Amino acid sequence: MPDRLILVSHDLCPYVQRAAIALLEKDVPFRRVTIDLSAKPDWFRAISPLGKVPLLRVRQSDGGEAVLFESNVICEYIEETEAEPKLHPADPLERARHRAWMEFGSAILSDLYGLETTQDATVFESKRAAIAAKFARVEAALGKGPFFAGERFSLVDAVFAPIFRYFDVFDTLTDLAIFAGTPKVRAWRSALHARPSVQAAVGPDYATLLLAFLQRHDAHLLSVAA
Repeated sequence: MPDRLILVSHDLCPYVQRAAIALLEKDVPFRRVTIDLSAKPDWFRAISPLGKVPLLRVRQSDGGEAVLFESNVICEYIEETEAEPKLHPADPLERARHRAWMEFGSAILSDLYGLETTQDATVFESKRAAIAAKFARVEAALGKGPFFAGERFSLVDAVFAPIFRYFDVFDTLTDLAIFAGTPKVRAWRSALHARPSVQAAVGPDYATLLLAFLQRHDAHLLSVAA
């Protein structure tokens, strides 16, 4: 069915990226439609209950369409309806543990938004310290790698890869010392950086767009880098 899955996206959104990575990992055909969140089109407002991306528009066999929102819900739907490879563990307890770490990744993203948008030095340092502390907890949870659960790529990896992508850009500006004491996290970050699905989840202009976002917010991060 043509255009069976349409992922409504924004160029910088890390939540879109996790859904795109899940689709790419499963080699599922989909079409991406990118919108400007500062000028949301009327059709988007009509189908997005929260006014946020991602949305997954699912064409149904009867010609109708279902619209899913919230990235983790979309990822779970992809996992449940699409073929191998499985991106969740089979064991219920381990699967629940993975879901919890996906939520932990969302908490890091919340701190990251504060870090990248604040103009205040005190808030910036507070967010930097909070992110470093969270990654210290991640370090304690990691095994031998290369991925979160060992050899198999999982939805936890799909959640954390967009987080690490921020730092690929931030590292060109300054050393935030987020990963200084986390060798397992650094190795995980490198493994995710090399993953084809992670690389394909954003456009080639991602870094340029993120830098422009920082400039629009007059971000303190740019002052630290100066």
